[in-house]
Amino acid sequence: MKKILLIILSLFIVTSSLVFANQDKEQKKEGDFFMNKKILIVYYSLSGNTKTIAQKIQKQFNCDITSIEPQTPYPDDYNELAYGVAKMQKEKNIHPPIKKIDFDVKNYNIIFVGTPAWWYTMAPPVMTFLSQNDFEGKTVIPFITHGGGGKYNIEDDMRKLAKGSKVLTPFVVYEKGDENTDKALELWLKEFK
Repeated sequence: MKKILLIILSLFIVTSSLVFANQDKEQKKEGDFFMNKKILIVYYSLSGNTKTIAQKIQKQFNCDITSIEPQTPYPDDYNELAYGVAKMQKEKNIHPPIKKIDFDVKNYNIIFVGTPAWWYTMAPPVMTFLSQNDFEGKTVIPFITHGGGGKYNIEDDMRKLAKGSKVLTPFVVYEKGDENTDKALELWLKEFK
């Protein structure tokens, strides 16, 4: 009889331990900001820097990713682009026409939006994307590449264009980053968990 009681008690202890361990795992999962969310990464990249960061984020989530492409390509000459077309579009608040992206924003909970910093704000094609889509109830997470100026007003400008969304703290990186970028990106993503 004692053996049977010991076996039952042992089974009870093992079962209880497994139940509590499983509950602890479930609580950790429930605390994960990205759990059970449909995630999309949308970015504009002229030089490839923003694309590099977009791909690094995509590796973290294995989610959908797409680029924003203007209908009329920008000039290859940097001076013509930076001090001509991009500056004029910024000054006149022009949102250039873009090609249709592959995914519908309404099907996602979280949208990472990547842009280079141009003239103290985001690239104009990103402005077009934000103004043409409905972000009501969505979470927008910016990531910004720059050539030395930082994030400027991009986070605030995204809030104005992505109406009804919650815009979170951006990831900001010089050009396409360096050997520390993967770790910095990982730490940034953990801030949301």
